[in-house]
Amino acid sequence: MVRESGGDFSAVTGGTRVLSDWLIVRVTVNPGEAFIDRMIAMVEGAKRQKTPNEIALTILLIALTIVFLLATATLLPFSLFSVSLANMGSPVTITVLVALLVCLIPTTIGGLLSAIGVAGMSRMMASNVIATSGRAVEAAGDVDVLLLDKTGTITLGNRQAAAFLPADGVAEQQLADAAQLSSLADETPEGRSIVILAKQRFNIRERHLGELNATFVPFTAQTRMSGVDLGAREVRKGAATAVKQYVEAKGFAYPDRVTHLVDEVARKGSTPLVVVDDGRVLGVVELKDIVKGGIKERFGELRQMGIRTVMITGDNRLTAAAIAAEAGVDDFLAEATPEAKLKLIRQYQSEGRLVAMTGDGTNDAPALAQADVAVAMNSGTQAAKEAGNMVDLDSNPTKLIEIVEVGKQLLITRGSLTTFSIANDVAKYFAIIPAAFATTYPQLRALDVMHLTSSNSAILSAVIFNALIIVALIPLALKGVKYRALGAAALLRRNLLVYGLGGLLVPFVGIKLIDMALTVMRLV
Repeated sequence: MVRESGGDFSAVTGGTRVLSDWLIVRVTVNPGEAFIDRMIAMVEGAKRQKTPNEIALTILLIALTIVFLLATATLLPFSLFSVSLANMGSPVTITVLVALLVCLIPTTIGGLLSAIGVAGMSRMMASNVIATSGRAVEAAGDVDVLLLDKTGTITLGNRQAAAFLPADGVAEQQLADAAQLSSLADETPEGRSIVILAKQRFNIRERHLGELNATFVPFTAQTRMSGVDLGAREVRKGAATAVKQYVEAKGFAYPDRVTHLVDEVARKGSTPLVVVDDGRVLGVVELKDIVKGGIKERFGELRQMGIRTVMITGDNRLTAAAIAAEAGVDDFLAEATPEAKLKLIRQYQSEGRLVAMTGDGTNDAPALAQADVAVAMNSGTQAAKEAGNMVDLDSNPTKLIEIVEVGKQLLITRGSLTTFSIANDVAKYFAIIPAAFATTYPQLRALDVMHLTSSNSAILSAVIFNALIIVALIPLALKGVKYRALGAAALLRRNLLVYGLGGLLVPFVGIKLIDMALTVMRLV
């Protein structure tokens, strides 16, 4: 990898192997300004926020508990006052009130939350992802901004030859033949892709340097070219500026058409390689980092789910914009630095959004520590793993999309069971109160539509039903409600229809059946 001095991409990591020529590194360390110092400071300053769904559920559970506690507590003085005033009937007992409170407070969803979280972690393990907690998986369901690294996630991660663009008066096959000759001994992915493209496009047979009595000229950081010498014939390919200097030094002209082609390829987000044969510039080979197949459709699905996708890349803005347009992402961050990533995440979070991202390097640690859902690669550094709240054992950055889908399923499961639990409480209230307080308020018998045997039977049946319904719902909590990529309004309507209506009807049926069973067995 060739890096120029200055800028963010001039850093050298310990253990770097020099493949050609030599490398000069100047190390200057000021207290608190070293790379590791900056990373530690940013990680320590990062803090994850609670998800809106988590906050809403906590408030709901606390509010319902307080409301039902106050409602139950006030029933005793009202009952005592009514009995003393009418001088008839009997007041409700403490046992009945305690049983009523146990049935009414949101015990159903409270008892199932742990099962839902464990199920989410289990699904992550099935996908070879270790989650630090069920909360981390649930947070993935609330994500509405997805930060994805370009290399290896959106693109294949290695540039491939995509097209031969000949100069004026040069046939495309002639350019392809010379480009293949210059790449026969080039073992880089780019070099092999040129050989393959020439064979595919023009059926040019791969030749061997030994048979041609050729000498391979390797790439160096100084020449920025590689090629082959066939006796006195020199075939070269390389960076446009390097080839231009090489051609002009030999006294040949560098065509304006080729300069135009180089600029055109760069604007498309690709890398241009200029091919020259014995001083004559034949044209340009376009190297393109191929966008993964089907990734654009997946981004479309995420967009339907209300998730904004942002590509993170170290490329310049021109290249980044071209790849982002082809991949179909909503936005991109070019020339990304650790500080820029952290700033972008905080900017989204300040707008009330929840952010998910992947990373594998120490420079990703601050952003991972700040992100609401942070997936570190198993092949990454220890700093990245400790900063994230999930570790992907397969080191597959695209798995973040699957994690979001699992989180969405976990979220819809929790929402469905919460809807069922609240509807359950309402139904139990109207099923129990008329029978349990008929001795204090005889007029309530008119509302006892289920005609339960007695107040004791009503309370006992409700308590038994309350215990059984949690057990019955555990398989659903573990399996999860099937998630469909629908809008929030459609999901809400479906939840209210299935789990809201079901939560209202099931308690009436269940309590009545239990009351009948208790009566038959003469337990009440």
